Amino acid sequence: MMTPDTSYNTLAEEVQQYVLDFFRDHANEKIVYHDLAHTQAVVAAAIQIANHYSLNDHDFFIALTAAWFHDLGYFTNASSHEEEGAALAAEYLQNKNIDEATILAVKNCILATKMPQQPHNLLEEIICDADLFHLGTDEFAERNKLMRREYAGVFEKEIPKEEWRIKTIKLLESHHYHTDYCRLLLNEKKQENLDKLKRKEEKKTQEKNEETLKLPITESDDEPKAKEAKEKQKKESRPERGIETMFRISSGNHQKLSDQADSKSHILITVNSIIISVLLSILLKSLDQYPQLRIPAYLLLFVNLITIILAILATRPTIPGGTFTQNDLDEKKVNLLFFGNFYRMSLQDYASGMIQMMNDREFLYGSLIRDVYSQGVVLGRKYRMLRAAYNVFMFGLIISVIAFVVASVVS
Repeated sequence: MMTPDTSYNTLAEEVQQYVLDFFRDHANEKIVYHDLAHTQAVVAAAIQIANHYSLNDHDFFIALTAAWFHDLGYFTNASSHEEEGAALAAEYLQNKNIDEATILAVKNCILATKMPQQPHNLLEEIICDADLFHLGTDEFAERNKLMRREYAGVFEKEIPKEEWRIKTIKLLESHHYHTDYCRLLLNEKKQENLDKLKRKEEKKTQEKNEETLKLPITESDDEPKAKEAKEKQKKESRPERGIETMFRISSGNHQKLSDQADSKSHILITVNSIIISVLLSILLKSLDQYPQLRIPAYLLLFVNLITIILAILATRPTIPGGTFTQNDLDEKKVNLLFFGNFYRMSLQDYASGMIQMMNDREFLYGSLIRDVYSQGVVLGRKYRMLRAAYNVFMFGLIISVIAFVVASVVS
């Protein structure tokens, strides 16, 4: 049995060397996906996730060992490689006199990766997410091609690209990451990968529909149907990338305009603050000697004060309560893209709400629309206040200067 003095770091290094030797001794040119590169990527992902959750040395060793062994069974029996990999891991660990509880934990982590994944604890969730980590990365497309090539070589069954794409779309739609860390880190990119596949599929469908619509229509009753089909096809082939770009550009433009407004407000506040400082420190002290300048001085002071107040109001933030309810999510009334609606919520509640929004296209686009609209409303109020501040400053300054000139001439 493993003693408390046993170094998990040493054991982990021995596990790594064993697996590296295994891949070297079992080279198979048909296995191009479940190869050493994939295993090393899964190990790296498992380490990344495990570090996030600050696992103790024992749990870290379990996760790392499961990651190294999880696909070794592919070289002995591809159809049941999870069971084979778990058996290989158990045999190796038993030879190392590892306790049965640890061996069972490693085996369960490997078995949990079998599709559909069904992890029962954090360690199993970490390995499951590490195994499919690439679904939410830029490497997804290349890894997916290797998987198709390997399937054809190992099972000697070629699957057409269109059929494989449909299967992959179903996989991405049904898959979900189990850890909060991976959901927040990878879901957005995974959705992009899914959308890209869907667009390819829609393009193929559109091309087929166009070929169908090119066929001669002999009966007048078919004309409305053909028109309806064209309209439906046009609607279904909306450029989602263009829509996302539109939202991004609109939000970016609003932010730039907001920054410009803040900058202009700061200029007004600074300039008028300097004028007030001069008035209070120099001019007002001399009013006893020049009583005719009192009205122009007080007028200028009043103009500066009103201008500063308006500039401050233009930039003063308004923050909502910072919470939302499940009912708000169900009715799609809350905008989770604005921090003011969630800054008092827990990470778990916010992550749950974001996942619900990302899985609902209508909710997601509705939130984007609401966010852009809210930015516009705030921007409109800010520029109205800023315009009023500039008007007060400009006309007030003109009137004040005229008052100083008149007062000087009259005296």
